[in-house]
Amino acid sequence: MKCYVIGDVHGCLPELASLVESLPLERGDTVVFLGDYIDRGPDSKGVIDYLLELRKRGEQTTVFLRGNHEDMMLSFMALSGHHGDAFLLNGGVATLASYGVAAPTASPAAADGQRLVAALPPEHVEFFMRLEPWYFVDGFLCVHAGINPERAWDEQIGEELIWIRHEFIVKPHALPRTVLFGHTPMKEVFFDLPYKIGLDTGLVYGNALSCLEVTGRMLYQIRNGGRKVSVTDVARHWKG
Repeated sequence: MKCYVIGDVHGCLPELASLVESLPLERGDTVVFLGDYIDRGPDSKGVIDYLLELRKRGEQTTVFLRGNHEDMMLSFMALSGHHGDAFLLNGGVATLASYGVAAPTASPAAADGQRLVAALPPEHVEFFMRLEPWYFVDGFLCVHAGINPERAWDEQIGEELIWIRHEFIVKPHALPRTVLFGHTPMKEVFFDLPYKIGLDTGLVYGNALSCLEVTGRMLYQIRNGGRKVSVTDVARHWKG
């Protein structure tokens, strides 16, 4: 069985669908999404519809992690999470539009969050509420943003797992697993083995959506606005 790990999508449905449909998926494989399905891009609702349909197929195990953008959205709707006051400033207006909700004309109030809750299909609300904080597979830890390299695993703080950035990226950690993370967009997949691999390659900023198959060490990528998926053997990064 193989495991495919996919970076940040940010409302870019055509590229997501083209990538997933091009993967050589077999029954029993696992597909892990690192979070940030919504905001900034044009079709957050369509992305969630697609992910729900993928889960319903039932041919693969699908794992959906919570990103900081989903966390902000949930906080904006007063359901859970943090920093809901930053949701609209971080691409949330595009998410509102995809659900047919007008952006507030003044400072956001609780009623604006309730309008969004009312516009979401119930299965979307359930999807956002059930997002996972992390996922272990073989010798890897999948998490949205990273871990605090100064803390043991049982001392990690949930908010840092979806928000941490520089202090995780520049420092090695003591966890006996390679961390697969998104959150921080880079022009290329970031390999810092054996510690970490960054899979957010800035799709919504005009770059690419990346997927790493961790067993065969194969990298699948699609460019923004493209339909062709490139496949690269990246096993050399483990040999250096």
